[in-house]
Amino acid sequence: MVVPMENIDTGGKAVRSEVVGMYLLNEGNMGSNKSTLDYLDLSAGDSTVHYLRNIYSERNPSTVMSLGDVGNDCQVYGSRLWLVINCSNKVEVARAADAVRIGQVNIPNCRYVTFSGRYAYVSSYVGGVRTPGSSPLGSVYKVDTLTLQKVDSCTVGYQPEEMAIVGDRLYVANSGGYQGMTGQGYESTVSVVDLPTMREVRKIEVAPNLHHLKADRNGRLWVTSRGNYTEIDSRLYWLEPDATGEMHVGGVIAQPVSDLCIVGDSLYFYGSQWSELTMTNTVTYGIVNVRFCQIVSTSLTDAPEVKKIRMPYGIIVNPIDRDFYLMDAKNYVSSGELLHFLPDGTFDWKVRTGDIPAHAAFLFKTEKK
Repeated sequence: MVVPMENIDTGGKAVRSEVVGMYLLNEGNMGSNKSTLDYLDLSAGDSTVHYLRNIYSERNPSTVMSLGDVGNDCQVYGSRLWLVINCSNKVEVARAADAVRIGQVNIPNCRYVTFSGRYAYVSSYVGGVRTPGSSPLGSVYKVDTLTLQKVDSCTVGYQPEEMAIVGDRLYVANSGGYQGMTGQGYESTVSVVDLPTMREVRKIEVAPNLHHLKADRNGRLWVTSRGNYTEIDSRLYWLEPDATGEMHVGGVIAQPVSDLCIVGDSLYFYGSQWSELTMTNTVTYGIVNVRFCQIVSTSLTDAPEVKKIRMPYGIIVNPIDRDFYLMDAKNYVSSGELLHFLPDGTFDWKVRTGDIPAHAAFLFKTEKK
């Protein structure tokens, strides 16, 4: 049965721009096989912003089980849309213009994707989702973006997460999440992979349970640590090149960061710090200046709607206009919400999404063709 798409008028005013749309990947609760894809149409067709809910099933009715179980990353590269579906052990590849499926790449327990030239690089836990006691080292798979064939791989640390590329080096945030769950201790390193040879050349010691990793325009890398949920808190670290050009830890900002988006010299973030000791969750928002490596704002907006967000789960900032979106996962098992804010933080509109909205990618006019 194909679940029909919903076309929702958000009431927002469409502004003609190089950014014509945004894909939003909903994770869906693990084991429910409910990952879905939505599309925000910013192309000003009737001067208002429309939200197309659950487009993948309708545009790909013959795809078995639709997207699958747990969407973990969403990226547009060239004319193609890449969707990493974690527990279904695959990367779905579709046309960026309309989300019509091209094919898939089978990768076990895949997590994130990044790109350089003709190739995609996908991080993978390698082992099964529910086998923390015997999990192997993780890997990064090199995929030809034209043929969708795996052409190489590299062993990295335990349970690798997000990656970033600077020059001919791929940097991988290792979490060791399965090890931490069983008391063996979290990973605390960033793997450095030489792209021409696809070999790990060194590890950089940072902090336990690393997750997100992004490059800025100043040659630095920003990596989040989730800590161990007890005596070690979540923190934001930056890596910078030394005199020889090798990355090392440049410093730390004592701020929990759960997700981030860098535009220019501004790093927009939200932090959700869970404490096993007090059984409480503390949410914060703010902006870091990545040039000077310091927090310049401890809020993103004064709008009362942000206080109604039950569980922030994603953030993305328009790289041209700097309006931004926050994603609310609510209770994890029912529809979430996408909230839109103007560049000055003014609340604009919100709309119902699929379950656990978490990953988004903008579509530009050149990619729509």
